[in-house]
Amino acid sequence: MKYTLTPPLKIKGNIKLPSSKSISNRALILHALSYSDLEIANVSDCDDTHVMIKALGSDDTVFDIGAAGTAMRFLTAFLSKIIGEWTITGSERMKQRPIKLLVDALNALGAKIEYVDKEGYPPLRIYGSALEGGEIALDGGVSSQYISALMMIAPTMKKGLTITLTGTVISIPYIQLTASMMEEFGVKVQWHKNTISIAPQTYKPVAYTVESDWSAASYWYQLLLLCGKGEVFLEGLRKNSVQGDAKIASLFQQLGVKTRYKKEGILLTLNGNTPKKLLYNFVNQPDMAQTFVVTCCMLQVPFRFSGLQSLKIKETDRIAALINELKKVGYVVCETKPGVMEWNGERCKPAKKIEIDTYDDHRMAMAFAPIAFNHKITINNPQVVSKSYPNFWEDLKKVGFGIKEVS
Repeated sequence: MKYTLTPPLKIKGNIKLPSSKSISNRALILHALSYSDLEIANVSDCDDTHVMIKALGSDDTVFDIGAAGTAMRFLTAFLSKIIGEWTITGSERMKQRPIKLLVDALNALGAKIEYVDKEGYPPLRIYGSALEGGEIALDGGVSSQYISALMMIAPTMKKGLTITLTGTVISIPYIQLTASMMEEFGVKVQWHKNTISIAPQTYKPVAYTVESDWSAASYWYQLLLLCGKGEVFLEGLRKNSVQGDAKIASLFQQLGVKTRYKKEGILLTLNGNTPKKLLYNFVNQPDMAQTFVVTCCMLQVPFRFSGLQSLKIKETDRIAALINELKKVGYVVCETKPGVMEWNGERCKPAKKIEIDTYDDHRMAMAFAPIAFNHKITINNPQVVSKSYPNFWEDLKKVGFGIKEVS
């Protein structure tokens, strides 16, 4: 499937954003650990969350989580403490995404996990049992999801868990999100410098409501900015959000979008700002890198973005994917150092027919869709947005986009 996009002259509308996938999947694990029968309201309606709900409510012993990275990490830890024998697998790309750091940590804490095929990668065979716990050191520069997965099961371990994070810790807001939600479910988390300590405790059942997704909001900032005319109201976002991606409001303020916080959400309007160059370390908001790389190129704003080391182990190698697809559009973006992307204004001849490949990555599709305001494009495999924002294309139609399916 392919979509061609015809943009409107102006963007104006109210958009009900999807619920946060990050919060939903944590809430589902914590709900299960607390043996709760209370409601989790406003759960995300996306592939990753559907996979988690299905696995947690299933009597099966084999789980195929497809491309859901969060589900792979969280369920690996969760199943390691559930008595029984389990197998967890996923898509071909998932089988290329490393998980050795988490498996080694769990095995050191009393779990028994084996690799079915290639060492260090899914699929996994898990022999669930009570975990001893104790103390471990963990590289904080690989994936915050490993840390969050261990944190959530830590209170159920016999000795609890103390994690000493080594190296440069990335995606700290996601670890803070996990700690905050654990405390809402009645578990105290102590975090001092690079040490996280969680004593043996019992989760308490609570009714929980999931926030709307700040990550999804980023594409509406981008759409309004590249359109250059209109305003958008995004429902369900909070100023004092626990989501690290809420930082995008101040970043887009520099690029030209003003955020007004209201009771029911946020109103986006244009403020006329255009920086000469944008410098930012995305170590705490890595999922937002694609949006800002593409946006800055379209605005002709040179940039230097660091803290992108985790992009190589996402749904695709996002750094390589960005370089490849922007070259089709006529922009020469470089990885000047590991985890650093720069654009100094260099251009190249664009492809005669610009077809954007999405690499089975929802964020590639959504980050590139707004360039329809600048270039005539086709989006290949647009259905990948179902991973986090299933109604993305329908929401674009609501504000006037023409979307045509082509073969």
